[in-house]
Amino acid sequence: MLLQTILVIILLLNLRKETKGKNGLQQWDKLIITAICISAALFVLHNVFLPVSGLLIMFSYGLTATVIYTVYTNTLFTSGKALINAFWPLFVLNFFEDVISIIDKPFYKSWRNYLEGAELLALVWMVAMLIINNKQKKALEKERKINEEKEKEYKITEQIKAQLEVQVKERTAEITQQKEELQKTLHELESTQSQLIHAEKMASLGELTAGIAHEIQNPLNFVNNFSEINGELLEEMKVAIEKQDYEEVKALINDIADNEKKINLHGKRADSIVKGMLQHSRTSTGQKELTDINALCDECMRLSYHGLRAKDKTFNAGFETKFDEQLSKINVLPQEIGRVILNLCNNAFYATNAKKKTAGSDYKPVVSITTVAAGNGVEIRVQDNGSGIPQQIIDKIFQPFFTTKPTGQGTGLGLSMSYDIITKAHNGTLQVTSQENIGTTFFISLPY
Repeated sequence: MLLQTILVIILLLNLRKETKGKNGLQQWDKLIITAICISAALFVLHNVFLPVSGLLIMFSYGLTATVIYTVYTNTLFTSGKALINAFWPLFVLNFFEDVISIIDKPFYKSWRNYLEGAELLALVWMVAMLIINNKQKKALEKERKINEEKEKEYKITEQIKAQLEVQVKERTAEITQQKEELQKTLHELESTQSQLIHAEKMASLGELTAGIAHEIQNPLNFVNNFSEINGELLEEMKVAIEKQDYEEVKALINDIADNEKKINLHGKRADSIVKGMLQHSRTSTGQKELTDINALCDECMRLSYHGLRAKDKTFNAGFETKFDEQLSKINVLPQEIGRVILNLCNNAFYATNAKKKTAGSDYKPVVSITTVAAGNGVEIRVQDNGSGIPQQIIDKIFQPFFTTKPTGQGTGLGLSMSYDIITKAHNGTLQVTSQENIGTTFFISLPY
């Protein structure tokens, strides 16, 4: 009974660890404490005060059976089951030993050695089971801690995930708003660019129109003057016919015929100017045509000069043309190439006029245009002795909206559009060299 009582107390103490301090298990804790006290009392009575009777032994085993039944039938006491599995051989042997010692002492004495051997084996079993249970318990505890850590990590991960989702939503909303703002800004820029391109084309058209008007003025003056002269000659002819001076009539007829030839010549000259410039000023059809580059350059140079003269009566500059007469016609968009040459000539005259305002009286502004055959194409050079382009900005002049002219005098699209026309529409090149206060040269290279 002694060993059995000790084992029951150990079992009860272990069960109390599972219930102590847990909510809703206070009643179980009280019952376990009561059972421990009863077992301790039985232990004291057995060893100190009274000789233990059979009834007391049965009561002790009844308490033990009650504890074992409670542990096996209640899911709260999982660790107690493992202890009972380790203790039960000793419980059984102690029970039979105590019962036999009460019922038949001689038999107990004769079998005592065997019973003690069996107790030793049961004790070995208990120790082995306790060691195994302890290892399993440690493994389970380790696994529990790992699971707890994983659970904590999972909760932390979920929290971080939730935070990231909120941040992603906020960032997405911010990016969406920025995208809408950028699209709005882009739309405004495209609208502004379209307006500026239209303004640039209208400015070029205005210069072209002014040049046409000035260029056509000379042949019209000739037509008007010779028409007036022919009117006077006809009046003189009427007088000579009345006087029957037929020699004078013949001379007047010859003069009138000569004047008619001159009227016809200058009329055709005016007609060719109008037709040619209307062709170059109308919207491009996108179809390339075989074009006389020399004639196109000559017309654009004159139109540029007379256009600037029409806008500023004080403007005056010399211009030269150096054309390769052996140059073959080249397949281009004449309207677009005409716009490029006209723009370069306008810039060249503008640079010489700007320098003239600050240079001395010895300065003679000159703009020249040259054509030469170059390998498998044509090279056009537009050169001036104007103010030049500073080296720190020369790499920017083909950028859209970049201009060195004062506000209101340039859109910054002329050279950009010219560059696109030459490089993209004609697979050519447009390059520039310049020195401040010496001059600038633009090189256009067009393949055949």
